[in-house]
Amino acid sequence: MGKPAFPGAHPLHAPPSWRCIDFISDIHLHDGLPNTTAALERFLSETPADALFILGDLFEAWVGDDMRNEPHEARCLSMLREFAGSCWLGIMVGNRDFLLGDAFMQDCGAQALPDPTVLHAFGHRALLIHGDELCLADTKYLAFRAQVRQPAWQQAFLAAPLAARLEQARQMRAASQAHQQASEQALYADVDEATASEWMDAAGCDILIHGHTHRPGSQSFGGHVRHVLSDWDLDHGHPRAEVLRWETSGLRRITVT
Repeated sequence: MGKPAFPGAHPLHAPPSWRCIDFISDIHLHDGLPNTTAALERFLSETPADALFILGDLFEAWVGDDMRNEPHEARCLSMLREFAGSCWLGIMVGNRDFLLGDAFMQDCGAQALPDPTVLHAFGHRALLIHGDELCLADTKYLAFRAQVRQPAWQQAFLAAPLAARLEQARQMRAASQAHQQASEQALYADVDEATASEWMDAAGCDILIHGHTHRPGSQSFGGHVRHVLSDWDLDHGHPRAEVLRWETSGLRRITVT
């Protein structure tokens, strides 16, 4: 599979009233992560941010917007709706929750963020992506991604009863957990830096912000700066959860407990 050409990006200009912008991703919410869900709820109620960008994989799995009426998902939607009542909320789909649709966005008061988006803020241009499309070494996943992003595949999948789709999601999660437990640590492909640099040049951006890889950190490459968002997990042996906060003074990481 060849390099993906830069597809163009949706421009988003931060209004002057935004003085604090938060970025998170890879929360992987499901009913088996009560501490993580509670931490997100506390964060949403306490953050001073004027805007929150969720860059993919808010949910561990999303099998269609009719899932939003399930107990845990309804709770998550409620806390997002409460946050969006006073702050701007933008949500980008990830590789786990790419079926988040218009009904979900409308119900929680969120703006659907195209992937990629270019955010103009504080005199800079930041390229916002989930990150999965640029993990070029993960060829098996990219082939799967190409299949499930097809409208025909999604239409056929969503035509199945909700119970069947939920069961398929549970089986996939169990297989993923078994794989992680059998390994010393979960292995994730990383974003291809050369392609990321080409995309940033094409978008005229000096900053890249993305999730997906579960390798939080910041680094310079090719004259650009990359900020990788943290995944969240406060329910297992090695808790971690971070917010990337952007203010006029710059970008910094904040640990969530």
